[in-house]
Amino acid sequence: MMHRHSRREFLVRSAMMGTAALGVGHLVAPLAEAADGPADMTIAKWTGPKDLSAEGIKQAAVKLTEQAIAGLGGLKRFMGQGAVVWVKPNIGWDRTPEQAANTNPDVVATIVRMCFEAGAKKVKVGDNPCDKAPATYKASAIADAVRDLGAEVVFLDRNRFRETAIGGERVKTIPVYPEILECDLLINVPVVKHHRLAKATLCMKNFMGVIEKRNVFHQAIEESLVDLNRFLKPRLSILDAVRILVANGPKGGRLEDVQTKLTIAAGTDVVALDAWGAEVMGLKPDEVKSVVAGDKAGLGKADYRSLRLKEAAVS
Repeated sequence: MMHRHSRREFLVRSAMMGTAALGVGHLVAPLAEAADGPADMTIAKWTGPKDLSAEGIKQAAVKLTEQAIAGLGGLKRFMGQGAVVWVKPNIGWDRTPEQAANTNPDVVATIVRMCFEAGAKKVKVGDNPCDKAPATYKASAIADAVRDLGAEVVFLDRNRFRETAIGGERVKTIPVYPEILECDLLINVPVVKHHRLAKATLCMKNFMGVIEKRNVFHQAIEESLVDLNRFLKPRLSILDAVRILVANGPKGGRLEDVQTKLTIAAGTDVVALDAWGAEVMGLKPDEVKSVVAGDKAGLGKADYRSLRLKEAAVS
């Protein structure tokens, strides 16, 4: 029987060969250059056929993710050889990928593969879901997709959360899952979707999946999100807009509430990414209070076009 490490290497090589067979290098337009230095944010947008099959959407998600990360200079910009990486998708709901309540599994799997290609020793994938974890991890298709690549799928034990001083203006302490704080790189991978309370759930809000006692945040959600993000100091976020949920979020369930956008943005500024995500949903960034609060607090820039920005047309 193939050892786990050997199996991981085999699957990574196979994925690379599969991507090459698709001719990705010939199908991606050159990235529009940022002003100077490495980009703060990359937007990869599908410009090929719009009426894609399920398999076509899967292939597009892979290419878009690869190009969004490449536009930032690749994962080696953010991690060293032998790094331990925690990939934090939204796996909150017992919903299928087509229902867009969780992060697209092909986006997550591509990130995991690229982490190993960049030299990661270990990649962990996990979230603190609202629905029961065994159901959300299975229905989302994320667990199977990343386990096959050698990632460690983590079910967050609620007994292991540790009360942590985060030093916020609103939130002073909150229980945080310790392994997430101990990793070398935390990659934030939310999906763009509607949220009844917060208007939209994007990068900043996705970090609520690393804490317990989330009802504390609901009393002043935008200020609390600023506190948590300032404490975590996110270095890399990848925002999934392959499919987005535009109504009845965060759980959704109706396919008529889902729009296929075939776009991925990646960057170092969670406020900028959330401002862009708001626009993808048809909102103005200042309609999402956490974007306004994050900008005001100096956490990032709502005017993402003022950053070093790259754009990639993918087909």
